[in-house]
Amino acid sequence: MLARLLKQHTGPLTRDLVQTPGSFGLGKVPERLKPVGTTTSICGYCATGCQLKLHLDASGRAINLSPQAHYPVNLGMACPKGWQALDPLDAPDRGTTPLRRTAQGDFESIDWATAVETFVHRFKSIQQRHGHHSAAFLSTGQIPFEEMAFLGCLWKFGMGFHHGDANTRQCMATAVSAYKQSFGFDAPPYTYADFEESDVIVLVGANLCIAHPILWQRIVRNPRSPKIIVIDPRATETAQAADQHLPLRPKGDLPLYYALAHCIIRDGRIDSNSLERTEGFEEFRHFVRDYSPAAVAEATGIDSDTIETLAHQVSEPGKRVSWWWTMGVNQSYEGVRTAQAIINLCLMTGNIGRPGTGPNSITGQCNAMGSRLFSNTTSLVGGHDFANPEHRLKVSRILGIPLDAIPSSPSLAYDQILDAAERGEIKGLWIVATNPFHSWIDSGRLAALREKLEFLVVQDMYSTTESAQVADLFLPAAGWGEKQGCFINSERRIGTLKAVRTPPGQALADFRIFRLLAHAWGCDSWFDSWTDPEAAFLQLRDLTLDRPCDITGIRDYQHIDQSGGIQWPYPKSMTTPPHPTHADRVGELTERRLFADWNYYTPTGKARIHFSPPAPPPEPPNADFPFLLLTGRGSSSQWHTQTRTAKSDILRKLSPQEAYLEIHPEDAAILGIAANDPVKVSSRRGEIIVAAYLAPTMQRGQVFLPMHDRRVNQLTHPSFDAHSRQPNYKACAVQISSAKTSSPSKKSRTSPAE
Repeated sequence: MLARLLKQHTGPLTRDLVQTPGSFGLGKVPERLKPVGTTTSICGYCATGCQLKLHLDASGRAINLSPQAHYPVNLGMACPKGWQALDPLDAPDRGTTPLRRTAQGDFESIDWATAVETFVHRFKSIQQRHGHHSAAFLSTGQIPFEEMAFLGCLWKFGMGFHHGDANTRQCMATAVSAYKQSFGFDAPPYTYADFEESDVIVLVGANLCIAHPILWQRIVRNPRSPKIIVIDPRATETAQAADQHLPLRPKGDLPLYYALAHCIIRDGRIDSNSLERTEGFEEFRHFVRDYSPAAVAEATGIDSDTIETLAHQVSEPGKRVSWWWTMGVNQSYEGVRTAQAIINLCLMTGNIGRPGTGPNSITGQCNAMGSRLFSNTTSLVGGHDFANPEHRLKVSRILGIPLDAIPSSPSLAYDQILDAAERGEIKGLWIVATNPFHSWIDSGRLAALREKLEFLVVQDMYSTTESAQVADLFLPAAGWGEKQGCFINSERRIGTLKAVRTPPGQALADFRIFRLLAHAWGCDSWFDSWTDPEAAFLQLRDLTLDRPCDITGIRDYQHIDQSGGIQWPYPKSMTTPPHPTHADRVGELTERRLFADWNYYTPTGKARIHFSPPAPPPEPPNADFPFLLLTGRGSSSQWHTQTRTAKSDILRKLSPQEAYLEIHPEDAAILGIAANDPVKVSSRRGEIIVAAYLAPTMQRGQVFLPMHDRRVNQLTHPSFDAHSRQPNYKACAVQISSAKTSSPSKKSRTSPAE
């Protein structure tokens, strides 16, 4: 049986892998051939969710691409990564065969039958000896949600393990927790059209010009001449393009927003109709009495007059105010309360549910929203709750899974899984389409943790990632462009991706790998109906019935394509727009926001106001480590750990050629550092040497490193938000010295302090 499955899944592309014009040839396509057809696919990088038009040769192989002109998200635009999305598929270091670590420590090539047998034997042995809590998976926001759901259901229901989490924990857990607590469900309320409908746009810790350039272009299209305000410690590219930049002291967000609430309540600029649909306002009113502008000026670095002015700008009656945040809020030790402070301001002023308004979290990865709803990690698949017996019964009935196979509690979070591995409680780890040995906070700790694991499997496109290089078993996976499925973008829009290339060698789509493993484990009968991604989609669609994310009105993949993507919720009661193509329907018919009636997903139907006093930073600067290190995106041409973008010659040329540290020129002068000098950046966890970039856009006493270099997370501080378990990547204490002289920054302590 396994041999038949292997033959089926390693042959030419079949219906379950591709639905594009023509048939695939397996030979190399001559460069002289011109495109003879097109199809579309959602870009596989960030969560903007741009649609690309893929130009195909006569065999159905993509040979070029361009942005889709009328798609409601990108409207004919694409960032550099989107334009070069095909390049990573041709990289010479693609994984083409399964690899197994030998007793001598080297990798040997093996066939799929051996790889699958090794996987099953090792994990079953761990389970038999140590129990159902002894292994975990760490997954991704980069694969289709049909694959995410298959992985989570296979691991937890079929294989009987309990723990698994996704790297969306690193980017979106804060927003998820904030929305769930405030609205009763993880429900970003907005649509991208709100960028073009706002009178005031507040961007918090969000460098859209670099991280989400298409969304910045949506702002530029706004005909209302909006006031654009950026709240960010750095004078980022976005801050420089805005009307106003508030150079906040790092992690001064929470007291600032409490001070804004103080002013708005004091002056009576609240929306009583909106507040009638909230709970907890009177307690909040009492709480913020102590947060006057004068009281928070030192903590925020913003003077009282500026705070008073901002309070008026975000609460002016009749003005449409939208707030947008990304990792500057999410990746914090108190990010959930900061996000909820923004939500509270919108609830107080009625800036929610209407065009051009909202507390709006911009997602990081292409399918982070799909992971939030379908990965079966923190939430039971389909937006359900593990602890709810009715939800478990529904999942059992619709998916045909025995009820007693569905756990009644969620997994450990990402950091807790790694803690358990460090304690020797997690013995086996399966890493799928992510690279934690580069991306995880305080990454040097993972090298020691690796020694505690009995078995490490990495499933990825490339065998050269930091994580794959230390694996016991490597499984070669297909990438974007080589499989089909669906992504869900930041504004809740579901879009399809297509297979337009054949995976190299023996590489398989993750969906195919999960099918093989289900059979070898002996639970394949539970997944008989999961024959292909679209068949899985139809089951997952039915599973969302009566949930806030209900998409039971979607017929199939073709319906999604014809509609220009479909935002959830889309229940069966939703009528299909009358126009035949989405090109005619850019506007309200393809743009839908939540909470227009101010009815929320809580038991009472009311939003909840949450708050708590600001906490001190976990690692403030001191005499030994006097600088505060900030991290973030460095270029619109780079993506996360550069696993894919580094494969493109063009993207490499568009990006900085070496790692660099942004430092204020006056700080650099005191330290004897000139432009491009090598500098040593040291934290309590490690040190790295990079080039100095003198940047007056930095505040004194602060420095910035782009996150893309593999060494950066050797420095970051392992602290986490108490509600979301999201890592605090953005701020830690460091010392800076010239690598020529090794003169530590603590000898020049007066510079940052001034």
